[in-house]
Amino acid sequence: MHICRVIFNQKGGVGKSTIACNLAAISAMKGKRTLLIDLDPQCNSSQYLLGEGFEELDATVADFFNDLLYFTFRPKSPNACVRSTPFGKLDIMPAHPSLEDLTAKLESRYKMFKLRDALKTMEEYDAIFIDTPPAYNFYTRSALIASDTCLIPFDCDDFSRRALYSLLENVKEIKDDHNPKLYIEGIIVNQFQPRANLPGKIVSELLAEGLPIIDAYLSSSVIIRESHQRAMPMAYMAPRHKLTLEFEALYSKLGVNGNGRKRA
Repeated sequence: MHICRVIFNQKGGVGKSTIACNLAAISAMKGKRTLLIDLDPQCNSSQYLLGEGFEELDATVADFFNDLLYFTFRPKSPNACVRSTPFGKLDIMPAHPSLEDLTAKLESRYKMFKLRDALKTMEEYDAIFIDTPPAYNFYTRSALIASDTCLIPFDCDDFSRRALYSLLENVKEIKDDHNPKLYIEGIIVNQFQPRANLPGKIVSELLAEGLPIIDAYLSSSVIIRESHQRAMPMAYMAPRHKLTLEFEALYSKLGVNGNGRKRA
């Protein structure tokens, strides 16, 4: 039985796609059959894992959602929208810009539970990661309903901190109304600068508030831009780089509770 994680923050520019792809890559490298689902119309995760030309694919997650709106004799199964990546054991259900145009229709017809139902049929995967758009909309709600856990990327600035509290309320709303098993697995501190005063101060204050900060921070590094450009996650491009080791440390913390034990 797989575990499904959604990477969610309604604020843009906090590293959702980068974190989702690199955690999924490490999962696959550790021998787990891994699927990444890209629900963002910007398609950043799709380009990161597939490179140029991904827009020409004949079936994407947009086709899966589109078939929910119109009667089709043979609607596409979720597996028909999955593509292999160049990286072993790592598959992707790529996004498409047309997701944006489908949003209003999907919301009005209340299709938010269809992704959850689809993922229940995909038993061949050990781990599923869902990348979401920077908004609290149909796709993010669908992902939260479908997932077991939520990971929240967080940049150490005041704007991100202010947005964090409403985000936590939104996750709680989904948990209370639609998905009682959902829990926040942790807040991922991204672009951390240990020599700067403000990031350390903000993280310390969030910890004092009892928020679930994962004790494995990701540094700011220009190499991640090269990783994007080469369409190659860090574990494949630079396995001994400091940032790669930080991603691996972060992955090792997933599912760990306050006593240092792995959650089931």
